[in-house]
Parts: sequence; C-alpha cells; structure tokens
Amino acid sequence: MDDSMKQFQQELIEVEIEAENLFLARHELVEIDRTRNGNREALTALRKRSRTTKTSVPSPFESIMRDIDSRPLIKEICATCGDHDSREKTWLMFPGTDVFATIPFHAAHTILEKDQARLDFDSKKLQSYVKEKSFLISEKGVLADKISPGVLRSMVTLTDKTKIEEKD
Repeated sequence: MDDSMKQFQQELIEVEIEAENLFLARHELVEIDRTRNGNREALTALRKRSRTTKTSVPSPFESIMRDIDSRPLIKEICATCGDHDSREKTWLMFPGTDVFATIPFHAAHTILEKDQARLDFDSKKLQSYVKEKSFLISEKGVLADKISPGVLRSMVTLTDKTKIEEKD
C-alpha cells in the first residue's frame, strides 16, 4: 500500500472514531433528557400535592414583613413546600437505582431539585461536546474531494456478512 492510501485510511479511521464518539454523546444526551423530564414531572407532582407553583410561594422577605408583629424575624419558606407539612412522608425512587423509600416531603423535592440541576449542567456540557464533534467532523469530512460520491455511498452501505449470517 502506498503512503497516500495509508494516510487516507488513517484519516478515515479518525473520522469514524470521532463519529462514533458523537453518536455515543447524542445517545447519552437523549438518556439525560429522559431523566430530566422524569424529574420535572416528579417535581410538578410534588408542587401539586403541596398546592404550590414556582411563583405562588411568597419570598421570605414578603412573609417576614407581613407577619412582623407577632412572629420571629427569621422565617424560612421553601419554594416547593410552601405551607405544606415538610415532615410528611412521601415515596421516592432514588436516582439510578430501583430502591423505593419513604422520606420527608422536603427531603424528596430537595433531592430531585439537586439532581435536576446536575442533569441540566450535564446536558449543557454534552450539547457543547456534540457541537464540537460535529464541527470537527465537518472540518475533516471533505471526503467527496478525494473520493467520488458513488464510491463513498457504497462504502457507507457496506455490511459485514458474518453478522448477517449470525442473526439468521
């Protein structure tokens, strides 16, 4: 094999490795989005149970000023719990496991909110990784200049005969 063919083969291998990393990142992004949606649904259910929304609970300052005459000056209000009994037990399946447990309402939504924040961060990180890999592949992917489109199309549609025979 001559040097130009070896160099072309090496470039093709690099592009395929980058493409595989891109597909893995996209798959992981889909899984993170599924988990984020599940957490969002669980948090909404907890808010409905406590009859609050993100904006229905007054800020701690508003509640302090309203009740300043007879209550202590510092009053902590959870945005999710509101006036709901935060010690009430609720069922929670811990993230990444199949274990259910009854834990206090406040602890349940706190765990879900922290997990949601972590998933949001991971999702943004993966999105930037996918953009970077897509750009890298598009920069390297000028294969049509070196190979005719027909040959490239036939290389993409190649299948491994042994894998097909094993499935039958």
